[in-house]
Amino acid sequence: MRADEGCLSPHVPMARRGHVRLTWLEPHGALDRVRVVAWTCTCRAVFYELCEGGGQTLIRRTLQTEAGDVVHETYQGSIIEARAVWTALLSGQAR
Repeated sequence: MRADEGCLSPHVPMARRGHVRLTWLEPHGALDRVRVVAWTCTCRAVFYELCEGGGQTLIRRTLQTEAGDVVHETYQGSIIEARAVWTALLSGQAR
């Protein structure tokens, strides 16, 4: 039995060869109020959230460390664009 078999949320696979490198920025707070609409499992050191608010969408990456969480975000984009990036992230085609 694998350790992640009891998890309900998806895990991000290893990046595939030739994957797209996403630009990660410090949280800019432009979307003050966001709704997390999808997420990956928090059982790993790095997890991701697809966030929507005000007609814009971004992906948030959180690195869990002993010193505290380190958070970065992608650029804001349309819901269609961000969902395409989210799908690439979950398939190992983006990181």
